[in-house]
Amino acid sequence: MKNLENKIAIITGGGSGIGKATALKFAEQGAHVMIWDISDDRGKEVAQQINNNGGQAEFFHVDTTHKSHIESAAQSIFNTYGHIDILINNAGITKDATLLKMTDEQWDQVISVNLTGVYHCTRIIAPYMVQNNYGRIINASSVVGLFGNFGQTNYAATKAGLIGMTQTLSKELGRKGITVNAVAPGFIATEMIQLMPQDVLQSMEAKVPVKRLGRTEEVASLYAFLASDDASYINGAVIRIDGGISL
Repeated sequence: MKNLENKIAIITGGGSGIGKATALKFAEQGAHVMIWDISDDRGKEVAQQINNNGGQAEFFHVDTTHKSHIESAAQSIFNTYGHIDILINNAGITKDATLLKMTDEQWDQVISVNLTGVYHCTRIIAPYMVQNNYGRIINASSVVGLFGNFGQTNYAATKAGLIGMTQTLSKELGRKGITVNAVAPGFIATEMIQLMPQDVLQSMEAKVPVKRLGRTEEVASLYAFLASDDASYINGAVIRIDGGISL
């Protein structure tokens, strides 16, 4: 039996990057994947790819900065299937600038997606999990949330905030059959990263002890493990997947 057989899994930002890799991995493991993304083209393409390969996936246009989008999509899924088992809070953005050059808009946009959006998704979906006394919530943090990074005050604040949220929710929801964990990736070779100049990529790789960037599939595999019953005693953890760069 596949590790995620018949699980209903919501993946925010599931149309590209780590989210896309996670959607593909979860479908491979037997989950019924609900792809939430602001890009209809990307989200529908991933869903179609999964369905064409014999998996099960649906796309929902969800902007996690709009509470009504989350409420509508979550209710539709629960009404159809009667359970929501897994929430991957993966959607995130960057608006980089040093503090002295950062605008209020850049700060507010990143907080809205990376932190408030995760709060709303979790606040709305957790009660559905409580009804079935089962759930897996996994938050996409970052090593930047642990150690900071030049020019990313807003991003670092959100990713550190997710760690505090994860650890608090693990204490509140654990008694209700729901585990809450965070994953903190380092340099991962997403589509956006791979568009960087070659010399920048080489510089990034040189900083990592294993001398390469991480693969999106590697992060997806960690998500899949944490979402499985094999990880049922892991709760409130923050797991780095960074090739050792944070040591």
